[in-house]
Amino acid sequence: MFRRRPHLPAFPPGGLLVGGAARDFMRGVTPKDFDWAVSDPRRAAELLAQQRHGSAFPLDLERNYWRVHVPGGEQHDFVPLPTNVTDDLLRRDFTVNALAIAEGGRVLDPVGGQADLKARRLRMVSSANMRADPLRAWRAARFNTTLGFTIEAETERVVREVAQELATQELSAQELSTQELSTQELSTGTLPMPAWERIRDELHALLRHPDAAHGIQRLEDLGLLALTLPELREGQGVQHGGFHHLDVYGHNLETLHQLLARTPDAPLPLRWAALLHDVGKPRTQALDPETGRRTFHGHDRVGSALTAGILERLKLSGADVRHAARLVGAHMVALPTSDKEARRFVHRRRDLLPDLLSLMLADREAARGPQSTPATRHAYAQGMERVLEALEERPAPPAPLLTGQEIMTLLNLSPGPEVGKAVRRLAEAVAMGDVTTPHEARIYLLKTHASEPPN
Repeated sequence: MFRRRPHLPAFPPGGLLVGGAARDFMRGVTPKDFDWAVSDPRRAAELLAQQRHGSAFPLDLERNYWRVHVPGGEQHDFVPLPTNVTDDLLRRDFTVNALAIAEGGRVLDPVGGQADLKARRLRMVSSANMRADPLRAWRAARFNTTLGFTIEAETERVVREVAQELATQELSAQELSTQELSTQELSTGTLPMPAWERIRDELHALLRHPDAAHGIQRLEDLGLLALTLPELREGQGVQHGGFHHLDVYGHNLETLHQLLARTPDAPLPLRWAALLHDVGKPRTQALDPETGRRTFHGHDRVGSALTAGILERLKLSGADVRHAARLVGAHMVALPTSDKEARRFVHRRRDLLPDLLSLMLADREAARGPQSTPATRHAYAQGMERVLEALEERPAPPAPLLTGQEIMTLLNLSPGPEVGKAVRRLAEAVAMGDVTTPHEARIYLLKTHASEPPN
């Protein structure tokens, strides 16, 4: 059942509400992002910004595209009104996006988008449109998840066809590139592979949805995951037993699902870390010669490096790449068994908290193997509680008792790595409560420095 349509917003003079904004309005959802086709985009943008106390700026001056941000998180994009609106709608990706609404509520629907909306069906406008921009294959998987629409059979066939053709081209390009053929030779007669930034945006729209794990599986079902996250697929069929009941691939997806069930507002780097936390296992698996059991020693370190590479390929920001990779690298750290260990845990990983705890809990809850018992779950919960109590007790790091210059003078050090080691050593002692005054700090540094082995 669709909800009652919300009230139409105020229209710019002669404007049309188009695309996803028209689709959402017609299915009873007030959009946060409005797409307008108008005769004078700059004028319309500046007028809206003035009326709504927002800010207007050009997205593309050459094409006269403008955007307005207004208080409350609304975004309005303005593009030139096409000479032939119907022809423009016929170039869209899916019928539910090939809709436009005129002032007063009149709907332009040249390809039956309203019927598909009612049927909750995702149907392409044409095969040629899908092939003109292969990113639309990823968008089909995203809408399948985020809108809950069923992909129409012929549309799904074309999506799979596009994915297969792109995969074949990628393989051929890799083989041919070893023969040092030119870029022009490699790209002749091929579908254009979407830019990684555009694929990233589709993935992020998917990952923001509560059922993101199902969306990742849909990418796999449609043949798109191999083009997107081949490293994740390496875990298919890799069994690990013990605390686990799923293969590595399934466990990664289940961890993402558990994270979002418990932390629905999880930031994107944490979502990526949940999805990729065990991505290093396939490349580190080995059999213990004594027990015959499968091991994955170092998978956290390898997984951290793989995560960084994946997210750099997808053009995430440097800060997000580092945070996600560090979470993956730390997800196997042992939880504390005492209050003092809890204070050390918080001190050493404060900048990863509380995200690290959320990841570790999701990882643990995604495991239901034979070694997972009520007793082990209780012990894990106790360790989590100790960390949370230590973090609540000291939410910010304590102020340093000595400056770097004071430490250099005390220990007769020149600027360099040794000073940094001494600063970190003292900071941890303060966080543990072993040192509480500047006098104690000096005694502690002199003692520990004297006992350190020479370089």
